[in-house]
Amino acid sequence: MARPGSGGTEGVEGGKSRFDDIYGRPDPRAYFRRLAPLEYEIPHHAQPVFRQAATERAALDDGCAHGPAVLDVCCSYGINAALLNHDVTLAEMHERYTYPGTQAMSTDELTASDKEFYAARRRPDPVPVFGLDVSAPAVQYALEVGLLDAAFTDDLEQGSPSPRLSRALAEVGLITLTGGGSYITARTFTALLDGARRPVWVSAFVLRTVSYQPIERTLAVHGLNTTVDVSRTYPQRLFTDEREQHYAIAAVRALGGDPTGCEENGRFYSLHYESRPDTP
Repeated sequence: MARPGSGGTEGVEGGKSRFDDIYGRPDPRAYFRRLAPLEYEIPHHAQPVFRQAATERAALDDGCAHGPAVLDVCCSYGINAALLNHDVTLAEMHERYTYPGTQAMSTDELTASDKEFYAARRRPDPVPVFGLDVSAPAVQYALEVGLLDAAFTDDLEQGSPSPRLSRALAEVGLITLTGGGSYITARTFTALLDGARRPVWVSAFVLRTVSYQPIERTLAVHGLNTTVDVSRTYPQRLFTDEREQHYAIAAVRALGGDPTGCEENGRFYSLHYESRPDTP
């Protein structure tokens, strides 16, 4: 998948800042140190939405030996998985990983601490969560601390799913996405849905600077109807600088949107797209 996480340094592509360097670290501290000052918050807004979608999707498989798994695309360090299956908030995670005492730990020490931290906060009704991200260090950390049940680094923008991912797709009933809509295309969703063996729903938060229509068309080919309330927006993060803001305002206007009260106020905003079969 063409997203931050494949290495390199921070730069600007098309006017939007990239944070490639923070996704290749062995633990999430650099990720939170960089994004906390920018008030990155979209996983917080997605948390109740994903929980509701996961509950409703699981109800369709009621009586099956194994309930459907959630596949979080562009999962990085398992943030959405942490929020979905644990009694923890994004604000608490920001505080935890930027706390001076945490900064002094080695990665091994932090890993051990996180295992205990998340195990103590595990909800009584967890759902299986698989993670997909091109950053091997990020998904490996999420796997080691118990946030993910399985992790994959397949780049579906460039190739087909590996045999291991293909087998896992048979268990997936819900695909989630926050923030990755700027870096992946319909190619990734085609690969995932072609390998599905259960009815799959998609719940995605996508920046207003990005057209979701190509992905919507791909989902429609696979029998999914997409709905979106364009009047409801979700703050994503602060802009890094004026250049990024100018890019965002122009991109929103180019797609027929109005940046007044949103991007003009200094933040990226997202829309929520929900895709489900026309009939259960």
